[in-house]
Amino acid sequence: MAPSHDREPPFTALGRTVVLVADAEAALAFYRDVLGFAVLHDRTADGYRYLHIGLPGPTGQPAVGLWLMPAATARERDLIGRQCGGRPLLVLYTDDVRRTGTHLRARGVRVWNERVGDAGRSLHFADLYGNVIVAAQLTGS
Repeated sequence: MAPSHDREPPFTALGRTVVLVADAEAALAFYRDVLGFAVLHDRTADGYRYLHIGLPGPTGQPAVGLWLMPAATARERDLIGRQCGGRPLLVLYTDDVRRTGTHLRARGVRVWNERVGDAGRSLHFADLYGNVIVAAQLTGS
């Protein structure tokens, strides 16, 4: 496939990425109450719930979010918590990774792999299903 340097890209923004969940309400409680996400869209149509969440406020990106999607098949249920094969599902930026780690631990979240490097600080943690998430503080922030 030839590079398209001389053309406009076909897409204008990133919208949602899917996170497979066993229970949408439990997942919403974790992402909202522990991580501070806000509900961007919550509608049911034709018996299917469209639950989209994202970061709130002026620093949030209203077009970017997560679609908490209940697994519907046995194959999808097998992927809950490991849909990225143990690799990080998300990278979330923070102004203070130490404060973020303290916040997460106080809420019973498993935190590991805390690092300091030239690019900044980071730590890994898991959501309620075991999906790996990275909290990163870039140098200079």
